[in-house]
Amino acid sequence: MGRPLSFDRDTALDAAMRLFWEHGFEATSIAELTQRMGITPPSLYAAFGDKRRLFREAVHRYLGGAAAVAQTIKDAPTALDAARDLLTAAAIGDTGEDTPPGCLLASSIVSSSAAAAEVREELAVIRRGVEAALRSRIERDVSEGLLPAGADAEMLAGHAFAVVQGMSTLAKDGADRSKLLRIVDAAMACWPGADPLANG
Repeated sequence: MGRPLSFDRDTALDAAMRLFWEHGFEATSIAELTQRMGITPPSLYAAFGDKRRLFREAVHRYLGGAAAVAQTIKDAPTALDAARDLLTAAAIGDTGEDTPPGCLLASSIVSSSAAAAEVREELAVIRRGVEAALRSRIERDVSEGLLPAGADAEMLAGHAFAVVQGMSTLAKDGADRSKLLRIVDAAMACWPGADPLANG
C-alpha cells in the first residue's frame, strides 16, 4: 500500500485553482504551485500526476463539471433564462471578493508552447460543449414556439459566449460587478421577444 497523503488534497487543489485562475496555465510554474499549495514537487506529482492533469482538475473544480453546466442549461425554464443565468453566474464569478478577477478559462487562452496550446484546445472543447448545450436549448424553444421561428440559435449562443469572455476581460481591467450585471441586462435585451425593461 502507498503512503497516505500528508496534506488536504481539496485544500491544495483549491490553492492551485486560484493560482491558475490568477496567472493562467503557462505562466504558473511548478515552484509557484508547490509553494501556494504547501506541498513538495514529489507530493504534487504523486497526488495529481503532472501540471497539466492538475490544471484539468482545477478547471473541473472551477466549473463544478462541464456536464453539470450543460445540464443546468438544459433544465432551465427557457433558453432566455438559461442564457441569463449563465451570464449572471459569469459576472458574479468574475468579481468575487476572495477570488482573482475574470474567468479561469479565459486566463489560459493565450499560450505559446505546445503543451499550453493543447491545454488551450482542451478549454476550447469545454467552451464549445457548453455553447452547444445553449444552442440546443435555444433550438428547442424555437421548435416549441417560445422563440420566433427565425431566431438564429447559433448567433444567440455565440453572442452569449462573446459577452462572457468580454466580461472576463473587463473584470481583469477593474470593472465591478454592478457594471457587468448591467452588461448582462443589455445583452439579454437583444434577445427576440425579450422585455428590454426586465432585470431578470
